[in-house]
Amino acid sequence: MKSRIRLVLGVVLLAIFITALCTSFGAAATTGWSQTYGGSGDDEAYSLVQTRDGGYALAGFTNSSGAGSYDFWLIKTNSSGGMQWNQTYGGAGDDESYSVVQSNDTGYAVAGFTDSYGAGETDAWLVRTDSSGNMQWSQTYGGVAQDGAYSVIQTSDGGYALAGFTDSFGAGSFDFWLVKTDSHGNMVWNQTYGGTGDDEASCVVQTSDGGYALGGYTNSFGAGSYDFWLVKTNSSGGMTWNHAYGGSGDDEAECVIQTSTGYALAGYTNSTGAGNDDFWLVTTDSSGTLQWSQTYGGAYDEIANALVQTSDGGYALGGLTGSNGAGDVDYWLVKTTSTGTTQWSQTYGGSDDDEAYSLVQTSDGGYALAGFTASYGAGSYDAFLVKTDSSGNSMMPQSSFSIPYSTIAIVVVIIAVIIIAVVFIARSRRSRSDTGSGQQYPPPSPEVKPP
Repeated sequence: MKSRIRLVLGVVLLAIFITALCTSFGAAATTGWSQTYGGSGDDEAYSLVQTRDGGYALAGFTNSSGAGSYDFWLIKTNSSGGMQWNQTYGGAGDDESYSVVQSNDTGYAVAGFTDSYGAGETDAWLVRTDSSGNMQWSQTYGGVAQDGAYSVIQTSDGGYALAGFTDSFGAGSFDFWLVKTDSHGNMVWNQTYGGTGDDEASCVVQTSDGGYALGGYTNSFGAGSYDFWLVKTNSSGGMTWNHAYGGSGDDEAECVIQTSTGYALAGYTNSTGAGNDDFWLVTTDSSGTLQWSQTYGGAYDEIANALVQTSDGGYALGGLTGSNGAGDVDYWLVKTTSTGTTQWSQTYGGSDDDEAYSLVQTSDGGYALAGFTASYGAGSYDAFLVKTDSSGNSMMPQSSFSIPYSTIAIVVVIIAVIIIAVVFIARSRRSRSDTGSGQQYPPPSPEVKPP
């Protein structure tokens, strides 16, 4: 009887241990997640925000749905990446969005460029929606040539500021272009910055003094073919100072943020570093004077498209890598200290091309990256959202035959119960066989001591 109890307890304890192990391992492995969105065509995301309800909004463009060759595309998800709704905006031509912001009233503002509407070859286009993505109004900005927006922010007065490029105005073939609007998208003023070459702004932030900082690249100024270019303006768009950063090669900034001590820009460089193109992080003081810079990368191409200052005072850079990961190009997330020293990095993707263009630190201390994938999804390219924990751990989309860890745990418990049942049945049958045979055994003879 005691041996039977010990056997049952052993099997039960083993089942509990294996179940707990599988459950905890599954929970650790599924802290992050990823989702694809799209149809049979090209569907790409270039901007991402975490919304006030804990979900996400992605902006980009699609040719799987909509009215034209490419249309603005806005996707709203819940906190787990499940799509709640999506909307397209556009005409018969190409309409591509590159930036989204959630407005003060929980609606959205989406910016990019259009050749379906406006005055020129392409115009900057600002689309304003309600909280469900229904268009409330839209405005185009531009002249007879090519003009577009890569970044939009809502300003402290409730209006908007767009940054990008113009070939219709300014001094060169392309110039930095900053457009300020009121809350209904009506242009209040616009300013160009640049020289005789190509100068394009990729990002804009409103600074703590009410002015603006624009980051991008220039080949009108600086040391190389293209250099990082940081332009600081007052509240009316008048330039207060500018600085170029770079070497003899191509150095292009894709994003800028204001920090507690100045500014930080991220992009790529082939003037320095280990490979063809490397992630490049540049920090400055409040006057734009270079403080330090760091490169990150391997033997091939790495391009940083997004930058955030993290809650611990460090930085996180998101983009793409050809030196690391599983495929031709993978998402790449690099976390650094406040002085740019790498703490960790993670890649995300499959066997094909996966490129990240936007990054946020989420309310739970993790990260979310958006871009597009050719490794997963329904079409040639699908919008791709990757959510990680605070250490960058995530999970790629599972194949159809993948078995969740919770299912493994349930199977282990079922097997343990079956083992216990078999043991009980076997011992019960043996006991009945022993007592029901009718055979009597004489008691053992007493031991007789020798005389």
